[in-house]
Amino acid sequence: MNKTILFDLDGTLIDSTPAILDGFNQAFRAHGAFEPNSQDIKSLVGHPLDIMFARLGVNNELIDSYIEAYKARYQEIYLDQTTLLKFAKEAVKLASQIADVGVVTTKTSKFSAILLEHLDIMQYVKTLIGRNDVANPKPNPEPINLALARLGKDGPQDRANTFMIGDTCMDMCAARAAKVNGLALLCGYGTFDVLQTCSDKIFSNSLEAVRYIQNL
Repeated sequence: MNKTILFDLDGTLIDSTPAILDGFNQAFRAHGAFEPNSQDIKSLVGHPLDIMFARLGVNNELIDSYIEAYKARYQEIYLDQTTLLKFAKEAVKLASQIADVGVVTTKTSKFSAILLEHLDIMQYVKTLIGRNDVANPKPNPEPINLALARLGKDGPQDRANTFMIGDTCMDMCAARAAKVNGLALLCGYGTFDVLQTCSDKIFSNSLEAVRYIQNL
């Protein structure tokens, strides 16, 4: 297939907000610290965990311990507390009919693969890039570059026919840096006012974005 469609995960295909908030709150409780404001946590979703904890005020020397506590809790609850966003399955299924499909996320690939299998959409995904697969996560282009390399589609023409679908400006900045097309979504953590600063193509959900690609 000539086209490639790469999806972000949180806020693009799935809603794992309850599990994320629960995990963060448990990490702070485990260290005897006050739980952060939920909106502050949600505003950071999409960043790697170390950056999220740092911006929530955790001292650098404690970040690894907080991440360990978060992951221990998250592993217990994430399958039960994560759902597909509306139209997400239809979007991925349609995408697989018109393009090679990948997922590029700042979650670890281990959790992401299990989750996508549980939600019955892993069957449509040809490559999955998680935080542990790269040295530099989004907004760096490395995750997109790695996805394209694994698909054997990293030439200039391949990039012209590649689309990164995500709900934050980190996704859009990574797309721009990788010289692929960025399509922004309003169904996740990014607001219209913020997304319009980094993308001129904004859609309500992932299915709208895939239909746009289909009709090009």
